[in-house]
Amino acid sequence: MIQRILEISKFVKPGKTFLLMGPRRVGKTYLITEYLKNTNKKYIKFDGSDYNTSELFSDNNLSKIKNVIEKYDIVFIDEAQEVKNIGVSLKLINDHMPEISVIATGSSSFELNNQVREPLVGRSTTRFLYPFSINELIQNQEIQFNEIKNSVLIYGSYPDCYLAGSEVEKKEYLKDLVNNLLLKDILTFQEVKGSQIIMKLLILLSYQIGKEVSINELATNLGISKNTVDRYLDLLEKSYIIFRMNGYNNNHRKQISKKPRYFFYDLGIRNALINNFNSIEIRNDIGELWENYVIVERMKTREYKRLYANQYFWRSYEKKEIDLIEERDGNLFAYEIKYSDEKAAKTKVPTDWIKSYPDSSFQVISQSNFFDFINK
Repeated sequence: MIQRILEISKFVKPGKTFLLMGPRRVGKTYLITEYLKNTNKKYIKFDGSDYNTSELFSDNNLSKIKNVIEKYDIVFIDEAQEVKNIGVSLKLINDHMPEISVIATGSSSFELNNQVREPLVGRSTTRFLYPFSINELIQNQEIQFNEIKNSVLIYGSYPDCYLAGSEVEKKEYLKDLVNNLLLKDILTFQEVKGSQIIMKLLILLSYQIGKEVSINELATNLGISKNTVDRYLDLLEKSYIIFRMNGYNNNHRKQISKKPRYFFYDLGIRNALINNFNSIEIRNDIGELWENYVIVERMKTREYKRLYANQYFWRSYEKKEIDLIEERDGNLFAYEIKYSDEKAAKTKVPTDWIKSYPDSSFQVISQSNFFDFINK
């Protein structure tokens, strides 16, 4: 067992709804189920994809809902985004049955967030669950990062994949995830018919980790309109497959930040898309993999520790770059990410950055100080 950092008991409260969001297959259902097994409270579980569940909660009929759940302390609705009008029903439970705690999970923010945002204002707490973090793996297995680095950079850290017994099983799991589940929410809820186009878009993004992405170039390569590319990118973000990082711009003359960069929540998905599971030693994209990994692990730490920050990259007209900028509490923290400790030792802060932001800090992140960085 891998002990997750999120403690569900902290968020389950009578009269409130706890929303656990995150990609499919990261362990949301398992985490909630384990919590319920160990509680002394009576609970009832619903599957959002089940017809009876949909019929019960989509009509927003308080009497009907109350008749089913009033004997329980906790109501758990898994994959709640699949139930129409779920937000109104959750509000009815919170308002009219304040002795009941509600838990709901969701794997697509474009559907669930749209339904619950307004009805549950002041009534809910939302947390995000990622694939395994390196802190979760290390604390549970008491091993060094170097022992699992090859695995997480190549196969990612989706729970079932990480715990698979062999490399063949890991590859099969990821290929199945990509082919059968990756776009399920997009195709189900957004009536998108061009699944092959979206896959091609993801493959193009896979080769551009850490690079600025031209929406016009993507549109040309895919043979679709710029607006369609924008829409697909937004859907992929809201399905927790990729995330966008914009350039930092404080209106300084020497900065350019019009094009975003895209990263993957999990590198196993990225490598499966391009069918490249080669070992680290023979890869020519190790720098991109490492940059993506460091940024995501830092995101996990910020989420679980509730460290609020905006994140950006920075690039000047002279093509000087910094991989990660964190804006926290009104201060700027700049981080350049290098896989090699030797290259890290030779890396200096760009002069344009210091001139523009003399009060900011700068640090180079490599393998030697990786853990200090992600946990600070």
